[in-house]
Amino acid sequence: MKTEASQELIYTLDEQPKAAEAFFAGLQHVLACFVGVITPTLIIGGVLGLGEHIPYLISMALIVSGVGTFIQAKKIGPIGAGMICVQGTSFAFLGSVLAAGFIAKSQGGGPEEMLSLIFGVCFLGAFIEIFLSQCLVAMKRIITPLVTGIVITIIGISLIKVGMTDLAGGFNAPDFGSLPNLGLGFFVLAVIIALNRSSNPWLRLSSIVIGLAVGMLIAAVMGKLDFSAVGTQPWVSIAMPFKYGFSFDWVAFLPVALIYFITAIESAGDITANCAISQQPIKGDAYLKRIRGGVLADGVNSLLAATFNTFPNTTFSQNNGVIQLTGVASRYIGYYIAAILVVLGLFPVLGAVLQQIPKPVLGGATLVMFGTVAAAGIKIIASEALNRRKLLIMAVSFGVGLGVTMVPDLLQHAPKLAQNVFGSAVTSGGLIAIALSLLLPEEQVESSSSVETSARDSSG
Repeated sequence: MKTEASQELIYTLDEQPKAAEAFFAGLQHVLACFVGVITPTLIIGGVLGLGEHIPYLISMALIVSGVGTFIQAKKIGPIGAGMICVQGTSFAFLGSVLAAGFIAKSQGGGPEEMLSLIFGVCFLGAFIEIFLSQCLVAMKRIITPLVTGIVITIIGISLIKVGMTDLAGGFNAPDFGSLPNLGLGFFVLAVIIALNRSSNPWLRLSSIVIGLAVGMLIAAVMGKLDFSAVGTQPWVSIAMPFKYGFSFDWVAFLPVALIYFITAIESAGDITANCAISQQPIKGDAYLKRIRGGVLADGVNSLLAATFNTFPNTTFSQNNGVIQLTGVASRYIGYYIAAILVVLGLFPVLGAVLQQIPKPVLGGATLVMFGTVAAAGIKIIASEALNRRKLLIMAVSFGVGLGVTMVPDLLQHAPKLAQNVFGSAVTSGGLIAIALSLLLPEEQVESSSSVETSARDSSG
């Protein structure tokens, strides 16, 4: 019997759906995160000129994402949040990873030497997030609903730009913003909205898959599908620990270490949003234990990522939107997501098929998911009694965080480290929220009972 609080959910956290329903729900999570998992690798590989190594790195990214997602859902001892916390390659590390690659390149290193240094500093940096996860209970003043709500809202708003860019055709697309692209993207969005509002649980559960399938059929008619590159992919990829070696450099390590600290705070925000959507507590000891386990798993998964030749992992925000849209919060879905990701990694030709989903189709689906993430953050903020102090923290955090996104050249003359850290809306807005929460004194408001007692004393 479901409680009134969980009526919006078709399956709550510990309910186990049937295999067919679980597979469909898991597939929608994979479709939502697939591009996010492989894109950082494509960017890093392209910028550093990794060439023939890129397909293998993409396969490792998918396999490690699958293993990490399983650890989060299963909760192995103290490791894991016990929720659908889809793990994927973190965009936050792009700048620091590229910087490490260029350091190795400046010393005369080739692709293997660059990867050796990158994975070396990322491996050791993961221990910072592992350590921080054990200090989260002592950081109650930092991880408050206000701070996490601000971080989640900024994450969602920042992602909306990605979704809308895809809907219009994708970054640098020759037909960017064309009517066919916009029409296709908004049609997919409309299909997902209509199915999501259906009273039929199956239609709601499958809304994203159906929306993407319909969009791909229309795209095929429009001539926007091209599977010619699928046959060029290797058939099988085998994971090999430290295939490229292991090296270290302090200059390369420090920026990576700082991003691991930020990622711990960001992951805490993502897991808080997941708790809110999944009808779990966002305060108290059980909540803090879940956050600690989730952030610890993030660190352990990044350790595995470096070991098996891919870049640091984090909890993906967009998958919280999938939970909200499908109404399926069951942690058992994480097992299916993990299995699908591992299979896609082991057999790259399957992943290549998903890479062919046209950008407008993908954008139509992700736009509503990213908006849902922002809405979850607003919901958490709204649970707070907003006084002048909290409104000021919100105003400055949103102003600075979103400001660096709207004016990307703001930090062009700052040191590279400052650009890497504060160039992200999530990082800058989150750090401002934390700093102001610690520095601004709490407003002391006398309760009405105290005032009444004082009045009685004075009249006596």
